[in-house]
Amino acid sequence: MSLSVPRRTAAVAVLALAGLLGAAAPATAAAPSAAAVGPLAAPDIPVANVKAHLTQFQSIASANGGNRAHGRPGYRASLDYAQAELDAAGYTTTVQQFSSNGATGYNLIADWPGGDPDDVLMAGAHLDSVSSGPGINDNGSGSAGVLETALAVSRAQLEPTKHLRFAWWGAEELGLVGSRHYVNTLPSAERSKISGYLNFDMIGSPNPGYFVYDDDPVLEATLKDYFAGIGVPTEIETEGDGRSDHANFKNAGIPVGGLFTGAGRYKSSAQAAKWGGTAGQAFDRCYHRSCDTTSNIDDTALDRNSDAIAHAVWTLGAEPTTPPDGDVYENTADVSIPDYGAAVTSSVTVTGRTGNAPSALRVGVDIKHTWRGDLVIDLVAPDGSAYRLKNASGGDSADNVIETYTVNASDETANGTWQLRVQDVARWDTGYVDSFRLTF
Repeated sequence: MSLSVPRRTAAVAVLALAGLLGAAAPATAAAPSAAAVGPLAAPDIPVANVKAHLTQFQSIASANGGNRAHGRPGYRASLDYAQAELDAAGYTTTVQQFSSNGATGYNLIADWPGGDPDDVLMAGAHLDSVSSGPGINDNGSGSAGVLETALAVSRAQLEPTKHLRFAWWGAEELGLVGSRHYVNTLPSAERSKISGYLNFDMIGSPNPGYFVYDDDPVLEATLKDYFAGIGVPTEIETEGDGRSDHANFKNAGIPVGGLFTGAGRYKSSAQAAKWGGTAGQAFDRCYHRSCDTTSNIDDTALDRNSDAIAHAVWTLGAEPTTPPDGDVYENTADVSIPDYGAAVTSSVTVTGRTGNAPSALRVGVDIKHTWRGDLVIDLVAPDGSAYRLKNASGGDSADNVIETYTVNASDETANGTWQLRVQDVARWDTGYVDSFRLTF
């Protein structure tokens, strides 16, 4: 998990071992297998297999300066290890390159054959460590849990209704760089096919809590149901809000969920009474330190969370595929946004409809910009009525606006020319409208 870091400066910002592990004997603290999904049950994920991946990550770090950080040989060796496992298991793998801090970074994407290509379920974790240690809990644990779940899909020869995609992100510790690159370079039509993204960052903390993301109710309920089924209470995750890779998907309007066992915050007395462990001590005392080794893992937490990943993949992957969104009107022509200048527009013309626009008109916005807080964005109806989508804000320090807004446009005639109007109201930052779409 990355630390929050301010990004703006006074200057102009710039856009900047093959083969499956054999089934292992059940661990002493093994969690029950997940509930059945239709005719198939999600498998119990052998914690010994997950720990074997962690042992590999530890060995890689030890052989490469003690870490697996972005731009260091330990990171690429970790990616090569995971890719070899996935290639041998029948996945189609892709290595995506990007640059950050003067070094080349890499994302690893693995697609399981089959499933509806227009309804994609993703699960991912960041693969990089900080430079000060091997990063076995943060985030070898999430990476290993996702990897072993992907291998379990292969062992089961699962035939889900949705298309399954797994991902391991680079340079998360530098500000979610790899996943942002993936989301921002994915064409809007491809982004719209992702029905959910599940993120797993730190799932084996040595003084663990059991935290579930509350961003999307369906994904949240799926993960909570697993823990309820094994009698483990959960809490809503707050420590990592906006600090892991799910944030980039959420900002793009994609439903997100995930699990977390805690980082630098202290466990309360109430939490210790509920989960065990030590009150008044951090969930992970080795967070971002050199002691984040294979000794810094709670096997029970790792086991339970790995099984929960499989439960979510089996459950959500077997859901009926998402019906068509409706009629889409889109303009993909780039429109430059002048720095601290006049408003610009991107237009779509709607024809052939009867009556008024819907009360839940969806407005898809994809704007690449180095400081989104500078932007004021409106939807302008054919009669000139304006609907404010986004105000400028000096505290909104992220880049890009990749969002789907919902507008009650039921007073507006559907047919005619609709405009996305964008104005940059402050100095120093630049960008352009990548695409604009309306979904009726």
